[in-house]
Amino acid sequence: MWNDTAIPLAFLITFRCHGTWLHGDERGSVDLSNNVFGTPVIPSHPRWHSASEANLAYPQVFLSAEMRDSVETAIKETCHFRDRILYAINIRTNHGHVVVNAGSESPSKVLQALKANAPRHMRQRGVWREKYSPWSVRGSKRYLWNDKSVNAAVDNVLYGQGNELPNFD
Repeated sequence: MWNDTAIPLAFLITFRCHGTWLHGDERGSVDLSNNVFGTPVIPSHPRWHSASEANLAYPQVFLSAEMRDSVETAIKETCHFRDRILYAINIRTNHGHVVVNAGSESPSKVLQALKANAPRHMRQRGVWREKYSPWSVRGSKRYLWNDKSVNAAVDNVLYGQGNELPNFD
C-alpha cells in the first residue's frame, strides 16, 4: 500500500569513507550533473581515477572493527537522542548504511547528524585521532514511501552487504 502523505516512512542513508569511491572507479560513479536514480553511472576511466587519487586532500579512510563499532554506537545514540526509529544499520570498512525514520526532518539533516556525531564518538573512544572527517562530502538519501520499500531496504542493509566482517583488531 502506498503512503499518501508528504512524509516518507523512512530513509535509506548511505555514506562512504573519504577516498574509497572516486571518479573513474571501475564501479562507475556519479556527480551533481549525473545523479538521478536508475540512470547510468559515469563509466570507469583509469586516468581519471588516478588523477582523483592524486588529488585527495588526505589518505583514504578504512574503518577498523573498533571504528565500525564506535560509528554504530554513535548512530544508535543519535537516533535515540532525536527520537528516530532506527530500522537497520550496517557499518562496513569503507561505507555505512542506515534505514531510519526521521519524521518530517529532511534526509540531508539526518545524514549530516549521523556523519557529524560518529567522528566525535570515535575521537572520544580514541580510535580516530585526525582533525578531518573520515567521510566523503555527500551521501545517498533514498526516500522509502511504503512498507514494502522499507522492508526491502532493511533486508538489503542487514543481509545484502556481504558476509559479516571479522574482527581483526
